[in-house]
Amino acid sequence: MSSQISARRLARDLGEWRSHRAAYLALADRVRVMLIDGRLASGSRLPAERELSSALQISRTTVAAAYAQLREERYLRSVRGSGSTLALPDGQRGPVQLTQELPLDFSKAAAAAYPGLPAAYQFAVEQLPHYLSHQGFDMQGLPELRSAVADHYSERGLPTTPEQVLITLGAQHALSLLTHTLHSPGERVLIEHPTYPHAIDTFLAAGARLLAMPVTSAGGWDITEGQLLIRRSAPSLGFLMPDFQNPTGASMSVEDRQRLARIAAREGTVLIADETTAQLDIDRGPLPPMASFSSSIVTIGSLGKLAWGGLRIGWIRGPKDLMAKVLRNRPAMDLGTPLVEQLASIYLLRETQLMTANRSRELRGGRDFLAAELTEHFPQWKLQLPDGGMSLWINTGDISSSALALAARSEGLAIVPGPRFGLEGAFERFLRIPFTYSREDLKEGVGALLRASHTAGSIPSKLPLQAVI
Repeated sequence: MSSQISARRLARDLGEWRSHRAAYLALADRVRVMLIDGRLASGSRLPAERELSSALQISRTTVAAAYAQLREERYLRSVRGSGSTLALPDGQRGPVQLTQELPLDFSKAAAAAYPGLPAAYQFAVEQLPHYLSHQGFDMQGLPELRSAVADHYSERGLPTTPEQVLITLGAQHALSLLTHTLHSPGERVLIEHPTYPHAIDTFLAAGARLLAMPVTSAGGWDITEGQLLIRRSAPSLGFLMPDFQNPTGASMSVEDRQRLARIAAREGTVLIADETTAQLDIDRGPLPPMASFSSSIVTIGSLGKLAWGGLRIGWIRGPKDLMAKVLRNRPAMDLGTPLVEQLASIYLLRETQLMTANRSRELRGGRDFLAAELTEHFPQWKLQLPDGGMSLWINTGDISSSALALAARSEGLAIVPGPRFGLEGAFERFLRIPFTYSREDLKEGVGALLRASHTAGSIPSKLPLQAVI
């Protein structure tokens, strides 16, 4: 059964959808890009033309023409009496995977595999015979790997025992397990704004009511606003990336970590600190883990960014009683973590310093090269050079990043527009570009962006209430 998108919700989520193009084409473009990047789900029914025209304060003729354009491009199916349903080409469901067909895919902030990865898998295969008597369904994680993860935190100044660690299928799986365990539908969840898109997806799928704490590349977190939101709304959970935040690259100061941890503990809000980017330091230096400031803070991490995205190994580090609850809930979601990948991770954690140094060297070169290219070709864009992480968070001025994303596809480049990282259409003037690709690809990508910017158009500052087709 298809879900109905209300006119009010669609008008809110569209954000600043106008462009230099005719109004009906601009509206169709925005709906299409929201479908492609997953903000709208295929199979969902759009509001009636009259309802949407009222919500957007535009003519019904404009909405009708936009719907007709989407039908012509096979992104909308309309049946008399049943309304208009979003669709993806060739009958696909979920976010469309068009990026696989493009020569350049900058939609993922991920790096090539650590050079020592083959040796890690060789070690795993050599050790595997010793574990074949194991039934293979490992819900908690190998004791050796949990000990290695615990040692990793202890070495960073956060004493940890193996009983405080649970091994997962990556950090996203860890977040889903924690949300399933700690959250009830309808409760509030504090998030950073902007933030990791799949965290938004996870919380919305769980029926959460999201509270946004602003964060910027230059200024960091608005901790005062975060404190007010926690005090007034008592969210059950809070999600943050305190180190090289995705997408801004900002890092939270020690003082701000203390302030946020203090108010969360007092109000009973469980903070989930995502540390998947914590080891991606370029020139900042180490900071204490967020969990150092409160025993109730839960940490999730993985080897995906440091070693390889294809190594689906992550973990949860938290209080023992919480780990027991998560373990009891896990069979409803999956039946354990593969042993070969766990054995390879044991080897890799022994080389954490080598992996960190190797990744830092690569990231520094990519960051500086991409920043120089963008400064040369887009001097009007504003960017803050991050101390670490994998991407630049760029203010595109008056260029719509959604329009730019559509235009870039015609140039063979996949990018993610700013609103994918926020709520209610926010960050239309922002764009995330990873610097983890080769210099040749980065240079070619900037060239594709430059060509796309010539047709993407700007966001008008003032618009009439009634649009003309």
